[in-house]
Amino acid sequence: MGAGRTVWAVAGLCGLTAVGLLLVAVLLDLDTGDRVASVAGAVAGLLGCALTVYFGMQQGGRVNLSVQAKGRSAVAGGRDVSGNAVGKNSKVTRAANSSASRQVSNARSDAPVSARGHGATAAGGHVTGNAIGEGSEVEES
Repeated sequence: MGAGRTVWAVAGLCGLTAVGLLLVAVLLDLDTGDRVASVAGAVAGLLGCALTVYFGMQQGGRVNLSVQAKGRSAVAGGRDVSGNAVGKNSKVTRAANSSASRQVSNARSDAPVSARGHGATAAGGHVTGNAIGEGSEVEES
């Protein structure tokens, strides 16, 4: 089942539950409605906790990223590649209060990254503030 269908299925289930609880409160007495709502809330909370743990393990547990560099002076970087100096006399300088050094990207890239051949360079994900090549320089403020 796709993510969109799952969201709509859960939304529909929540809507039906809300209607059911409303009907119990209207057709029966408020004490019965209160008891049913308490049990339904406890069950929904436990189910939500279990689903959070399950899908959290699915998302964070698998890493399909393949990073390969083949060839003389080849460079390959996966995920976030920021603030690197690659090459003779290359440098990256930052101001003391620079926010660039504290930035963290949540971008996820599971696509393979590879650099092949003499001097090849490849990166996947978030790439900023890199000095690549002989004598190159990046100044971040």
